[in-house]
Order: sequence, then structure tokens, then C-alpha cells
Amino acid sequence: MGVSPRVRRLRLPIEHGSTVSALYERAARPAALLVLAHGAGAGMTHPFMAAVADLLARHGISTLRFQFPYMEAGSKRPDRPARAHLAIRAAVRKAAKLAPELPLFAGGKSFGGRMTSQAQGSEPLPGIRGLVFLGFPLHPPKKPSVERAAHLSDVGIPLLFVQGTRDALAQPQLLKNVLRRLGKRATYRPIQDADHSFGVLVRSGRTEVEVLSEIADVVGQWIRRRI
Repeated sequence: MGVSPRVRRLRLPIEHGSTVSALYERAARPAALLVLAHGAGAGMTHPFMAAVADLLARHGISTLRFQFPYMEAGSKRPDRPARAHLAIRAAVRKAAKLAPELPLFAGGKSFGGRMTSQAQGSEPLPGIRGLVFLGFPLHPPKKPSVERAAHLSDVGIPLLFVQGTRDALAQPQLLKNVLRRLGKRATYRPIQDADHSFGVLVRSGRTEVEVLSEIADVVGQWIRRRI
């Protein structure tokens, strides 16, 4: 699909001469820049990613989206964490060069958010003030556990969890237990009636546009409170 004319196409060097695609969407009056990683099943141009980036720009939040190497290569098998972390670090370095005057934040949809938090937990991402999770994948479907959240105790910056109330990858009570352990660092914002992809049932009375707008409002306000 195409992208807005306001979006700048870039290449990010990863390692050994390899690069991945990226999209930089600069807000008209930017207050911050969010490095936004995609989920496991769809890349940076997925309608959800594009819509969130566009709506955040209206809140004064610029975004840098990028492809993980496996998605760039057309593979359906997600990268191993170490390789995914390399792409995230490359994107953060690029973000700092694109807008050195802006506060930096990072995160992403599902897999992208989890990989970003792993990278931050293993070695802090330079300049990142907080992490944004759009549907943190706490566990596989129908296999409730909290193992995927273990590394979050090593992340010492603010965390925003934007989570659908029907998310099959984050059993509510388990997520609450994780948030309780994280304490004041963690902020939880439920999206009523939404599933892991933030889709809502027709009978909910909510539209996709309303849900996307709520997500952007939540993220935009949270970031602004931290700058």
C-alpha cells in the first residue's frame, strides 16, 4: 500500500552491509519522536501501523517505523531476539540523528513492543525515556503464563501498556499481577471490547476509527506527560 506524502522513506543499516526499510513521519509541530516497531504477522505499512502513526502526528508525536529483517526479506518467520534487537537499536540511532532536539520513546505492536523491551532490558537504548506497548503479548493463545514478562523487571524507565480487554494473549489477572510487580513504572490503559489486534465486535457499538483514535489519544497524552 502507499504511504502519505508527509512520510519520508529511509534505509537503516543493520549489520554486515544489510539494511531494512523505514518510514519517518514528522509531525507539523513535533514534541517527541516514537520509534514504532511492527507486530510479528504484518510489517510497518500495515493499516494499523499507518493509522496510528498518522493519528499520533496530529498529537505532535513524530514516528519512525521500520521493518524487522525477516519482514524485509519476505519471510514469515520472525527474527531471533538478538537480530531483532539489532534492528531496534539501528532505528533508535537513526531517530536520534533525525531529530536530536526531540525526546525519544520506543515500543511497538505486540512482537515489536516485546522485542523493544527485551533490548532495553539487556542494555538501555540511548536516550529512550519510555516504552509503549500496543498489545503486549504476555503469553501464547490459551497458554497463560508470565514468562514473557520476566525481563520487564530489568527495564527501569516508564512503561505504557495499551491493551484490549478481549486480548487472548494477555489473560487479565496475569497482566494485573505483572503490572503490580512493576509498580509505578507501569501505566495500564484498557481499550474496551478490543482484541489483540484492537478489533472490536459489531455489537460493541464501537468503530475501528474510534478505537484507533482512543489508542492515539492515550499514547499521545502519556508521552506528553513525560516530556
